[in-house]
Amino acid sequence: MTDFTMTTDADGVALITWDTVGKSMNVMSREAMALLNDLMDAALADKAVKGIVLTSGKDTFAGGMDLNVLARLRDENPDNPAQALFDFTMAGHTMMRKIERAGMDPKTNKGGKPIAAALPGTALGIGLELPLACHRIFAADNPKAKIGLPEIMVGIFPGGGGTTRLVRKMGAMAASPLLLEGKLNDPQAAKRLGVIDEVVPADELISAAKAWVLSGPQIVKPWDEKGYKMPGGTPYHPAGFMTFVGASAMVNGNTWGVYPAAKALLSAVYEGALVPFDTALKIEARWFTNVLMNPSSSAMIRSLFINKEALDKGANRPAVPDQKVKKVGILGAGMMGAGIAYVSANAGIEVVLIDAKQEAADKGKSYAEGILDKGMQRKKVTAEKKAQVLGRINATTDYAALAGCDLIVEAVFEVVAVKADVTKKVLAVVGKDAIFATNTSTLPITELAKASDYPDEFIGIHFFSPVDKMNLVEIIKGKATGDVAVAKALDYVRQIRKTPIVVNDARFFYANRCIIPYINEGIRMVAEGVSPALIEHAAKLVGMPLGPLQLVDETSIDLGVKIAKATKAAMGADYPDGAVDEVLFWMADQGRMGRKSNAGFYAYDDAGKRLGFWDGLAGKYPVADSQPDLITVQHRLLFVQVLEAVRALQDGVLMDIREGDVGAILGWGFAPWSGGPFSWLDMLGAPYAAQRCDELTDEFGLRFATPALLREMADKGQEFYKRFGPTAKAA
Repeated sequence: MTDFTMTTDADGVALITWDTVGKSMNVMSREAMALLNDLMDAALADKAVKGIVLTSGKDTFAGGMDLNVLARLRDENPDNPAQALFDFTMAGHTMMRKIERAGMDPKTNKGGKPIAAALPGTALGIGLELPLACHRIFAADNPKAKIGLPEIMVGIFPGGGGTTRLVRKMGAMAASPLLLEGKLNDPQAAKRLGVIDEVVPADELISAAKAWVLSGPQIVKPWDEKGYKMPGGTPYHPAGFMTFVGASAMVNGNTWGVYPAAKALLSAVYEGALVPFDTALKIEARWFTNVLMNPSSSAMIRSLFINKEALDKGANRPAVPDQKVKKVGILGAGMMGAGIAYVSANAGIEVVLIDAKQEAADKGKSYAEGILDKGMQRKKVTAEKKAQVLGRINATTDYAALAGCDLIVEAVFEVVAVKADVTKKVLAVVGKDAIFATNTSTLPITELAKASDYPDEFIGIHFFSPVDKMNLVEIIKGKATGDVAVAKALDYVRQIRKTPIVVNDARFFYANRCIIPYINEGIRMVAEGVSPALIEHAAKLVGMPLGPLQLVDETSIDLGVKIAKATKAAMGADYPDGAVDEVLFWMADQGRMGRKSNAGFYAYDDAGKRLGFWDGLAGKYPVADSQPDLITVQHRLLFVQVLEAVRALQDGVLMDIREGDVGAILGWGFAPWSGGPFSWLDMLGAPYAAQRCDELTDEFGLRFATPALLREMADKGQEFYKRFGPTAKAA
């Protein structure tokens, strides 16, 4: 079997079918690209072939390029990886250009064979770039299909001609959301935008494409004809000038300058718009190579594509039989429980949603209804779909309804006694037949498991809020948690289409262990007299989605006070954050609880919109005359997180650095450009990281002390991924 096959019908239409062997979705490899190139050569040279239809043997068209190919190209050519990447990219351009020109006379644009792309479903990345090189794009009328160029989301940009062709087809302004935001569209929306040409019923897809091929169509692309003018204007056209000025401002406003792919994409578009098409392709290839050679790109591809895909597929799942969840019981219908109920029912799982009062249970179910109603308004959800999802949720106060549940997710108040009480009530109904999971962000799983008669079937599942939007779920193993419970939790998280990481039980687990020091460092700097604006902007300029002061406002100041008091009670004299508490407790005493009270480190209007920093903050903690430099503030904010990640690995809380990096990015937004804390340390190099920790420790205290593991790696000149990555483990 091969990834591409070709048959020619009696009418002279060659049908080239893409069907990647052993994959649920087509992905482009080097071998597949070479095969497609050969088939195109054969079809174009065959006088019996009048035209070509390119389609898929699957219900989708393609998921894009196999990004492992790019990593291997670098590794295979250590002496000149940039040249290898550029040559590979240009070889792809040559093939695409061959499809686009299709045998036409280069001087007269006469002749040539029409080539149509027929997309049965989703077409992403090179799965759209390839059709863009064809002469007409047909798509099946499949509302679940997604069409677009999402490369920017993993730290690169469309380098297979998609950037150049889309801009020339649509204009820079219209193409910018698709290129700079990775915006995906269903086929009807893609047609309205002008990305594809026709949407037809699925059972007519191939016949419609063949009929067009045989109709004797005009196939010269606009940019290959004399007098072509780019829609919206080129950079030196009055209208185009304003477009590119605005695009530059938008890119820097959205990315704060920390994502190299966005700047490179804009450069490729700007420079490419000033030159002929073939030169523009070469410019695109050069900027694409530039991005691929940036360590940020490698790290983002590894974490957000390769590592995430491995975790989504259960890379660390115990070898036990399938544990797919059929019926889940959710205890507590507050915002967290309601969100868990929605994502479970939306994934086709029967749900029992329990609360102490029927009114509260019904309110929890109505949360799902609200999400579905918004989906209907955006035409993403049908009335039938809404009825099906809501029909799966049984909102009740009756614990007897839990009979038959194979998974319980408890999401009641963060109080050990309350959780213990509901645990016993549940076990009286389900006994040993169900795995019991507690949704907690701070309470030790091993301690909570004492309320269960079956601690081996007790596990933590920590969802992030809001559940329907956050992609990460942290699974926590107690000391007695067994493999079946771990597998059940992993299978469930994958059922609800989220990414799981598995960690061992310890205070704050992994995510909160790292994010709380980030918040605390920001608050600590306020007390030192560092300008709040410097703190917040330093965070944004290093890639954090929210500054620490905005983040504590969003999560609520009283929650911070509660966590601080509990932590101090547990740690006693070892508690390190008294300086933070001084600020936090004072804010709470002022009644400033964060966004929920429209009063926190920021001031808010009545609608909850941030207006700037609260004036009273400077009265209590005046801004010092002398301010630290930007890098120092950024290093304080990043290293307090990263060092906790290293300690979590050192202590055995983290068992896989892939989970550490993916969890950091998806869980709390740790500087995605870096690929995660361990990828960032590999960029810095362990020797420099240890040296910088020593400097920060001398200036700011022991919270920056170099962990023993990092010190050892610095002395040996080791890298985290070479020592702890999956390749190292396999060896």
